[in-house]
Amino acid sequence: MSNKVKNKITGWLKKQVKKSGARGIVLGISGGLDSSVVAVLAKEALAREGVLGLILPCHSQRQDLKDARLVVKKLKIKSKTIDLSEVYDSLLEVLPGAGRSTRANLKARLRMAVLYYFANTLGYLVCGTSNKSELMAGYFTKYGDGAADILPLGDLLKRQVWALAEELGIPKGIIIKPPTAGLWPGQTDEGEMGISYQELDDILERRENNRKQVISSDTVEKVRKMFQGSEHKRQRPQACYI
Repeated sequence: MSNKVKNKITGWLKKQVKKSGARGIVLGISGGLDSSVVAVLAKEALAREGVLGLILPCHSQRQDLKDARLVVKKLKIKSKTIDLSEVYDSLLEVLPGAGRSTRANLKARLRMAVLYYFANTLGYLVCGTSNKSELMAGYFTKYGDGAADILPLGDLLKRQVWALAEELGIPKGIIIKPPTAGLWPGQTDEGEMGISYQELDDILERRENNRKQVISSDTVEKVRKMFQGSEHKRQRPQACYI
């Protein structure tokens, strides 16, 4: 299964780059599972010369930065590290005060601005790293990590990404590390969403295939509200037609 998925995605990446007339792809390397998997697939599809990995720490955890550097070193892809912490702090100084989530979203949007800066400069596509579970639940920042030209993991649930990571030989420490967007110290995906990926994937898969749900009705309703409430994130901006 994983080998078939790998071949499908690498072939798709080649086609997307060729079709767009781009020279390669740029992606953010966070030290997490999804970006590590995408980096491996991108290198296999386009070779080292066609991939640029950007490490963009912004008051990030030391272990995440260490893992990100491990990935680019192992793959020997082109990379650049740009610490956005001071830029982020400077923005907060001139902006009105806001809650933790708003400040975290600023980090994601700042990183995406840098990714597109390099993409525009080099004639590359911005390759997003969000998976299907995150996209369906709305667990991404609009115009932040949700903004990309291509999403190679966009049709894979998180459990499928984990399986693919094993197949691709992603370092074990990255695979078993609790998924986190690194938005603040101690932040984890599952903690912020209030649901495990195992439960989320099961509910989403059953929902998509019109199968009976087996997890508690409260949890199923929670996911339904997450999907419904994030619909605007998955759509183009609505225009007023006259």
